Amino acid sequence: MTTLSQSTAMDANAGWLRRTERWLDDKGKGAWIAAMVLGFVFFWPLGLALLFYMIWSKRMFSNACHKKSRSVRNNINALRPSGNSAFDAYKADTLRRLEEEQTNFEAFLERLREAKDKAEFDQFMEDRAGKAAPEPAAH
Repeated sequence: MTTLSQSTAMDANAGWLRRTERWLDDKGKGAWIAAMVLGFVFFWPLGLALLFYMIWSKRMFSNACHKKSRSVRNNINALRPSGNSAFDAYKADTLRRLEEEQTNFEAFLERLREAKDKAEFDQFMEDRAGKAAPEPAAH
C-alpha cells in the first residue's frame, strides 16, 4: 500500500466519522446516548470510547449538540450582502430598528428592576423603622 492510498483511506475514514458525528448532532443528545448504549451492548470498548468522547467534547453536558455554533454561522451569513441593493438597504434599516428596540427594551427592564429594588428597599426601611419604634409603656 503506498502513502497516497494510505492517506486516501484515512481521509475516507475521517469523512465517514465527520458525517456520522454531524448526523448524531442533528438528532440530538438522545442519539449520542443511544449510540453509546449500543456500543456498550455490542462491544464495550466502543461504548466506553463514545462515553469519553461525549464528555471530552462536552456533548454529554451541553443543552444542544453544537446548535449554537450553527446559529452563529447563520447569523454571520445573514450579515453578508445579498447583491440586491434595495433588499440590503431594507435589511440594514430593519436590523438598525431592531437594535434600537432592543436597547430601549433593555433600558426599560433596567428601570423596572431599579423601581422594584427601590420599592423593596423602602419596604425594608419601613419594617425596620416599625420594629425600632419604642412601644408605649403600659401603666
